[in-house]
Amino acid sequence: MAKYDVNFKQAVVNDYLAGVGGYRTLGEKYTIDRSMVRKWVNAYNLLGRAGLERKNTKTTYSGQFKMDVVNWMKETGESTYAAAKQFKLTLPYTISRWMKEFEQGGAQGLMPKPKGRPKMTEQPRSDFKEMTRKELEHEAEKLRAELAFIKKLRASGHNIPSRLLKQKPESSKNSPKNFKLTVILEATGYRKATYYYWVKRFDMPNKDEEIESLMKEIRSSHKDYGYRRMTQELRNRGIHINMKKVQRLMSKLGLQVTSYTRKSRKYSSYKGTVGTVSKNRIHRRFYTSVCHQKITTDTTEFKYFVKSPTGSVQIKKLYLDPFMDMFNGEILSYRITEKPTARGIHEALEEAIQITSDCPYRRTFHSDQGWAYQMKSYAKKMKDHGIFQSMSRKGNCLDNSPMENFFGILKQEMYYGNTYTSFEELKTAIDKFIIYYNYERIKFKLDWQSPVTYRENYQQNQAA
Repeated sequence: MAKYDVNFKQAVVNDYLAGVGGYRTLGEKYTIDRSMVRKWVNAYNLLGRAGLERKNTKTTYSGQFKMDVVNWMKETGESTYAAAKQFKLTLPYTISRWMKEFEQGGAQGLMPKPKGRPKMTEQPRSDFKEMTRKELEHEAEKLRAELAFIKKLRASGHNIPSRLLKQKPESSKNSPKNFKLTVILEATGYRKATYYYWVKRFDMPNKDEEIESLMKEIRSSHKDYGYRRMTQELRNRGIHINMKKVQRLMSKLGLQVTSYTRKSRKYSSYKGTVGTVSKNRIHRRFYTSVCHQKITTDTTEFKYFVKSPTGSVQIKKLYLDPFMDMFNGEILSYRITEKPTARGIHEALEEAIQITSDCPYRRTFHSDQGWAYQMKSYAKKMKDHGIFQSMSRKGNCLDNSPMENFFGILKQEMYYGNTYTSFEELKTAIDKFIIYYNYERIKFKLDWQSPVTYRENYQQNQAA
């Protein structure tokens, strides 16, 4: 691997921060892989220039240091990126590896591994052919006892200890009472006191039964809530509970979210310069403390499948043109059409202009360089209402990341994994999701409120 001078790395990072180009563009400019550009930018954001300096020796971390990092993440619930910044580590995925090692081997899994080839040891052969019939019968009895014990644990609603998770019985007609105590202790690997501790818990009521029932009720209304949103929803209903406990209970009940498994694909409306291209006034400064001041828009496409009279399946497309308020992520207006026409965009634009007319400051409407946004009629509408028009740089979707993020959420939660067979069916599903997104779906950056609730509280405070 080539060694790059720290000044060269700094020049690449400076170009990225100055907005000269993205990872791919800068990679082509400097003839390096784009993953290298991403690595240097992340290292610089974490540690500054020191993160770009090449170390002559490989850094070795003690088991205690790794344990401190893991404990900090478990206590705070922060991301690996935040942990890397806190402990001055260059690569966040190093922490991900430590977390995996801790889950698999506990604290011992974080200890430094011995170097060199492991010594060859004489392993005793465990060949069933060498076992006597009596020994085989005893081994079978141990397995039946272990399976019966695990089934009893599951029936009582308690979590199964990790040492017993190797076996996952679906059914068993046996009971732990049918086996000798010595056999059960040998099968489970427990001490006598530990075994009786679990026996006493068998008939105890499940103390989390009410919480689990409420979690199932929440899941029925919010099928894509992960443990963070689930925790806040429980707190909103008067149950003060730890986030890690919610994560554990969701795993126990099988309530993990499975929607976010596919990468969203972006529809591009760019057809070259067909009109006026406005400059980028937003410059990724998406945050605003003023309602209806910064608005963004874009177009995305969906596919549905229609069966023709001959029996063949035809692929049709649907196009969504929404306008979003960057203040709270609320979808102010939108149009759904069968073709990517300017009419739908202009109708949604007109509605968004009327809704945001109460803004005390001059508004800015942002978009990409799509052909419809370059039209003279679109620009004239902006000018007539005293609105600044802003456009992303060519080929840089991150300049409009709030809208790209919404499209990703929309498609992951209601589109991917579902098959729609008509325009009306897909349109109805999108309509319902946008209402749900605006009025019910809580967000962390909105103090765990929905976009509409956050805006209404803001307007009440402004009026007071």
